[in-house]
Amino acid sequence: MNGTTTNSRTGGRWIRHWDPEDPEFWESTGRRTARRNLVFSVLSEHIGFSIWSLWSVMVLFMGPEYGIDPAGKFFLVAVPTLVGSFVRIPYTVAVARFGGRNWTVVSALLLLAPTLAAAYVMHPGTSYRTFLLVAALTGVGGGNFASSMTNINAFYPARHKGWALGVNAGGGNVGVPVIQLVALAVIGLAGAGHPRLVLAVYLPLIVLAALCAALFMDNLAPVKADTGAIAAVVREKHTWLMSALYIGTFGSFIGFSFAFGLVLQNQFGRTALQAAQLTFLGPLLGSLARPLGGKLADRWGGARITLWNFAAMAAAAGTVTWASAIRSLPLFLTGFVALFALAGLGNGSTYKMIPGIFDAKAQDLIADGTTPADAAAWSRRMSGAAIGVIGAVGALGGLFINLAFRESFRTVHTGTPAFVTFLAAYAACSLLTWAVYLRRPAAAPHGADAPAPARV
Repeated sequence: MNGTTTNSRTGGRWIRHWDPEDPEFWESTGRRTARRNLVFSVLSEHIGFSIWSLWSVMVLFMGPEYGIDPAGKFFLVAVPTLVGSFVRIPYTVAVARFGGRNWTVVSALLLLAPTLAAAYVMHPGTSYRTFLLVAALTGVGGGNFASSMTNINAFYPARHKGWALGVNAGGGNVGVPVIQLVALAVIGLAGAGHPRLVLAVYLPLIVLAALCAALFMDNLAPVKADTGAIAAVVREKHTWLMSALYIGTFGSFIGFSFAFGLVLQNQFGRTALQAAQLTFLGPLLGSLARPLGGKLADRWGGARITLWNFAAMAAAAGTVTWASAIRSLPLFLTGFVALFALAGLGNGSTYKMIPGIFDAKAQDLIADGTTPADAAAWSRRMSGAAIGVIGAVGALGGLFINLAFRESFRTVHTGTPAFVTFLAAYAACSLLTWAVYLRRPAAAPHGADAPAPARV
């Protein structure tokens, strides 16, 4: 395969040589191999996102007979985001330790546990504590995102990372509206008393995703376990700055996806069927916008797109705040769907910034005497680790979103105070992006503390 001959590192399908930055290598065999792995990575991550967001639709089936109030339901959908955040770091390390293909198989099969558990407990009379424990299990679906993004990041050259990571993440994110559409179909056809039908749809899909990964994906031997890289990126200030921005984009997407139906039910009095008819639209647009955000970032720079995107998110949050205060459902839906689309767009642009930051720092290393090959290897190593850490911290935004809604509905029975908080957060993220990644200092020294250039 012209430099991509597979051979065993520890058994299985391993590619021993991988150099996507070499144009000849990329055009001859790299592009084809990378795209094949991207396709099946998207499939597995898509199912992972669906299971991660499982309880955003299960709560629509939980009528008064379940005895759980709105605040309890908001906390129930918040638990998977918390667990999903914590498992993202080990999932990131697992790609390098076991191989991207091997870990995709394992991580897909792990989704069987929360799905089967939900099928067992989903009936009136189950204790709230049991529901919380089973909801926590679905957090493993959030880990699939981190391992998938780390794996695909290693397959693609820097010039195509924005597009590739956007497609991978966007295809995965679509798992959220898809499971909501499945729930809509079940409620519409069988009624709100048959939540297990949703689970029956996903059990064979989980097995299919694992089987496809086993048959069609590859492991990259040059990508090896490197806990030192994670320790290094944790000490990088840009890791935490980008984590804050990712909380604003991805945290908003996943948090709103989990909470949308509950807000419609509790603030606007929608029934389970009426809520299900609307909840899929925002996550769908947000998922489709993510590759566009990556593409725009490839063309204009991730920081520029991120800056204006946060400004637009603040404007949309203002619209939703006003609509919430006057209880206008049409205006609320307009603003909320816009928030979803912009969150998706920002997901793509912020993820493009991550490898761009370390590529810019690699140029400083070259200026200080490091060879281009070593600098490029350092950049890939650091950006791969940073993606895992930033993805983990960013997912906590979903927890914050749902806790804000829980407190807002518990105290004033409306989401208005929560939306005011979100508006302020987006304005702060826009300012942070400008101050760190776009404002040009009078003198920009080389080194780790220099602000990233505007092209990031």
